[in-house]
Amino acid sequence: MLFDLNNNTIKKCLKQAEFGIERESLRINIDGRLAQSPHPFQDNKNIDRDFCENQTELISDVFTEPEQVNEHLLNLQRIVNGRLRERDEYLWPFSNPPKIKGEDEIPVAKYTGSLQNKSVYRQYLAGKYGKIKMLFSGIHLNFSFTEELVRNAFEQSHEKDLLSFKNRLYLDLSARLTEYAWLVVYLTAASPVTDSSTGAGSNVYSSVRCSDMGYWNHFTPILDYSDLDSYIASIQRYIDDGNLRSVSELYYPVRLKPRGENSLEALSEKGINHLELRVIDVNPLSPTGIFTEDIRFVHLLMLFLASLPQYDFNGKDQTKAIRDVKNAALFGNDDIRQRAISVLEEIKYFTGKHFPEFNSIIEYQLRKTETGQSYAEKVSSRFGDDYMNKGLALAKEYRESVGYV
Repeated sequence: MLFDLNNNTIKKCLKQAEFGIERESLRINIDGRLAQSPHPFQDNKNIDRDFCENQTELISDVFTEPEQVNEHLLNLQRIVNGRLRERDEYLWPFSNPPKIKGEDEIPVAKYTGSLQNKSVYRQYLAGKYGKIKMLFSGIHLNFSFTEELVRNAFEQSHEKDLLSFKNRLYLDLSARLTEYAWLVVYLTAASPVTDSSTGAGSNVYSSVRCSDMGYWNHFTPILDYSDLDSYIASIQRYIDDGNLRSVSELYYPVRLKPRGENSLEALSEKGINHLELRVIDVNPLSPTGIFTEDIRFVHLLMLFLASLPQYDFNGKDQTKAIRDVKNAALFGNDDIRQRAISVLEEIKYFTGKHFPEFNSIIEYQLRKTETGQSYAEKVSSRFGDDYMNKGLALAKEYRESVGYV
């Protein structure tokens, strides 16, 4: 158990956390094809390119409530929509891309000056993984506990150093979250429909980007969670061996990240600031790509995982965790559904005992396990018969309903 739930101060602090969202979206033109215009923003810290010039990333600020995060995403969309309106362009509302004629439609992000190495790195990714795979967009949820909670928990512990305590806390939580990442995939998978030009068949995967067709390295990384130095060294070995160009190429369900620049040097110097959960699909049924209930569920999952006994997350466990994520990305996987129900019932009991004000969030997730009620099934039934035309119509609807400035 990472936190003393009998301590009222700690328990009160646990009801809040810090959330940030990175939402990737492809820009499309009025015909639903990939926009070929330059990225419309050059110097906005909250709006960036991602892999390619026509892939926009909205980067929220950090907030302590899920509703605040989603409202900020809406505000960022309004800014983007204002510029896209001038060009007759839209944000594609799915994780899976629209119809693609070929890789010539996918211009690698064009950074210049001191940022030119970002383009060089993306050219490397294009050669290694192919441009089409890099188009599959997602939601990255950045999570941390509040500093007040970490400090109170440290003061209740027998540790002598706050930074070491904080690193240990997030290392343990990262290992546990990686083991349960399959559950998040099952509950948030929302990309069962895709165009044949991507090479992924419809109604095979509920989440292409989390499946064996998606974002993975050409090997299964085995990481050392025993302490931060060992964790960093286990990634550095893959870089030294030539398997990874940098830590940014570690395609893994959960990343441990420092504040600011994402590098192993910064992680070693500054310590762990937050976890990045990378397995959430863009949900086309939400204008922002994610519902506040799903953000809050990740918070409750973190609390549940923090209540579990400590254990060794060894190489065999890590290999199984990655296999579980890929299995959870299969469409209509009833074995995964039954496992999800079992774990959700455990989380329901835990939440009801310690945080009953959030019971409705678990009930919301349990409803997804009912036959015909998962988001993957909803998306398939709604868009499966006319993915391109219905996707374009939804993109236009969201630009108008969200609005623009």
